[in-house]
Amino acid sequence: MLVNKKADMTPYDMKRHPAKQYPILLPVIWGASWIMTRQFRLKIDKSQMKGIKPPYLVIATHQGFTDYYIGPLAMFPRRAMYVSDMEGFAAFGNWVYRGIGCIPKRRYVSDISVVKNVQYGLSKGQSVWIYPESRHSNAGTTAYIPKNMGRLAKMMKVPVVTLHANGSYLANPFWDEEHTRKVPVVAQMKCICDASELEKIDASELQSRIEKELQYDEYAYQQENGILITDEKRAEGIHLALYKCRKCGAEGDMTSSGSTLKCNSCGASWTLTEDGRMAAADAADTSEKIHIPDWYEWERTEAITSIDTLPLEFDVRVEALPNEFGFIDMGKGRLEFNKEEFILTFGDQEFRFPHRNRESVQTEYNYRGKGRCIVLSTRDCCYYVYSDDVRFQPTWIQFAGEYLFGNQG
Repeated sequence: MLVNKKADMTPYDMKRHPAKQYPILLPVIWGASWIMTRQFRLKIDKSQMKGIKPPYLVIATHQGFTDYYIGPLAMFPRRAMYVSDMEGFAAFGNWVYRGIGCIPKRRYVSDISVVKNVQYGLSKGQSVWIYPESRHSNAGTTAYIPKNMGRLAKMMKVPVVTLHANGSYLANPFWDEEHTRKVPVVAQMKCICDASELEKIDASELQSRIEKELQYDEYAYQQENGILITDEKRAEGIHLALYKCRKCGAEGDMTSSGSTLKCNSCGASWTLTEDGRMAAADAADTSEKIHIPDWYEWERTEAITSIDTLPLEFDVRVEALPNEFGFIDMGKGRLEFNKEEFILTFGDQEFRFPHRNRESVQTEYNYRGKGRCIVLSTRDCCYYVYSDDVRFQPTWIQFAGEYLFGNQG
């Protein structure tokens, strides 16, 4: 599956102009999107789009897989283009992915070609969608929003629109995307800056508006709206995000099964309640429940305080994704994570990834069934890095990488 059988390392041509969605594929795009969202009873509110005519730049939240189906339905009956990770080109093939209007990008890599292709799409009368979080949500809250979004949006000289969804993460949490929960999904499409105001507004003010509109907390939303997830296996996989024990502090020794999260080091356990909280099994007062994003942010704080444990080194397995033909097995290698950079070596090759150039780190909890993984990319290739080392916790690495990006001199 997704194997580059010829081991062709030719980089994908990122400068090639994107295509308008192929008319022959439009019924498939809209039909599939409609079918895939029926189980969620998707509702899209476009009441704040009156008088706004395309093309416009859409900046959207990115909670999970359902987001890919919301976009085409929100644009119906018009076409659009979507900035997308290179993985999609390998999964669906170049003809199909170009045909559904995708603009290729490698996550967390600055590339002027992407900006030029967004401009090109808008110049051809196509609205363009950007998902600035660049990842599905780890714990139901907004991921890092690049600080150049306001400047980028202002540069495009078209109305700036946001798409804010709720329920997408709850339906398919990143730590268990193969198991769908039937949760209602709602989305709001909203113009936050029309073309006339765009000429006057400061980029920093526009950035603030974008960040405000993209903020979400799916578990708070669940509780505020009385959404109950009664699935008996609702917690399976959550240990991949909540990897650190709240009781004893052990890392990488958490497991989950059914509705239970357990630490194998100290035996502490928690139940994921139907309304989305973690209730300790041995709590004296069972009404005391932990808000999952609070646990996640506690892990971030703990990761930052442990930065001094760097450098760390891991034995790794490496796969390369240079183009649409799929993955190439690069064999075993070594990853060093220090305070200045990642250093990845395999075979006779060495790549350095300075933290100052990378606002975050792409994490995968069980990518294609192959285990824990982070992705480090150059402009020419994405390197998928796996390790079975218990210290190799993708979320910890992400937290540390984001902190080091923000604190490089």
